[in-house]
Amino acid sequence: MSEQPSEGSSAGPFLGALAIIVAVVIGILLFNVFSSDEPTPDQQIARAVSAQNDALQRRDYAGFLEYTCAAQHGEETEVLSAQRDSVDKHGERVVDRVAGVAIDGDRATAQVTYYFDKDPDAEETVDVELAREAGSWKVCSTGPS
Repeated sequence: MSEQPSEGSSAGPFLGALAIIVAVVIGILLFNVFSSDEPTPDQQIARAVSAQNDALQRRDYAGFLEYTCAAQHGEETEVLSAQRDSVDKHGERVVDRVAGVAIDGDRATAQVTYYFDKDPDAEETVDVELAREAGSWKVCSTGPS
């Protein structure tokens, strides 16, 4: 009797695919272990600028206070009245981008580009001052109104 070649499949391709899958899973686990969920200081500053502006647009004084330096709080009626006047003249103010963040201890500046929805092509970039108060970045200067 003569031997006939085996017609079954080899385990090689299966083991190779399994090795690749295991390597990918280990890579994902290592990435998750060594990466931080905490946003960077630049991201925290951008978030504070955007959240403060959003609170103003919604006329949410409590939200405005949360993202504004204590020295800039102002009286609720004055802040909301000035916001209403600005919206009547220019429309809602939009934060287009936050760039050029420079941090010096608990103080920072950022170049913030705004526009108003009544004239979205008229962007204005201003230097905004921030301070870290009670562990969070707060906006300490006003943007265009």
